[in-house]
Amino acid sequence: MDDIVKQALLKWPNVPDCYGWLGLDARGNWFMRDECAQAQGPFAGGSAPGKGSELKHDKLIEFIQRNYQPTTEGQWFFQNGPQRVYVELEATPLIWRVNHDLSIQDHCGRAASVQHCLLDELGHVYLDTSTGFGLVHSMDMDYVADAVLQGLWQPQDVLRADLPSRFNYVPSPHSLQKA
Repeated sequence: MDDIVKQALLKWPNVPDCYGWLGLDARGNWFMRDECAQAQGPFAGGSAPGKGSELKHDKLIEFIQRNYQPTTEGQWFFQNGPQRVYVELEATPLIWRVNHDLSIQDHCGRAASVQHCLLDELGHVYLDTSTGFGLVHSMDMDYVADAVLQGLWQPQDVLRADLPSRFNYVPSPHSLQKA
C-alpha cells in the first residue's frame, strides 16, 4: 500500500466504503461506473453501458493496482486514501497474462507461479497461483496450449459457478449491500 494511503487512513479513519463504482473486466481493464452505468444493471453479465467508462489514465490505473487487495471475506477493493472502493468483477479478482516463456503475471504486473490450471464448462482457463486465483486473458490461449503440451500444466475440470466459493472471492460486493 502506498505511504500516502496509509497516512490518509490515519488522518481520516471513518470514511464510508464505496460500492458499485469500480469494475474489473475479464481482460484486466478497469471501469468507472457512475450512477447512470449502475442504473443499467450489474457489471458482470449486464449491458455494455452498465460497464461504465474504461479508465485510460496510466497513473490512475497504476495507483489502483498498487492498492488493490482482498478482505478476508473475499471482497476485493482499492484503498483510495481513507476510503475502500469495492470492485465489481466481471470474472475473477485477478486476470493472468502468460508470457512467451510461460511465466505469468497478473493484470497488476505481479509475477506468480502456477499451482493448478483449471478449465470450466465454457472452455475458460483459470490459474490458481502462489499469489491468488484468476482467469487467463483470452489473448494468451496459445501459450496455455504450449504449457499443456509440454506437460507443465494439467487442466482440471471445474464448474464456473463453484469458483467464487472454492477460491474465496465475491464477484459483486455491491450486491451484498443491497441484500
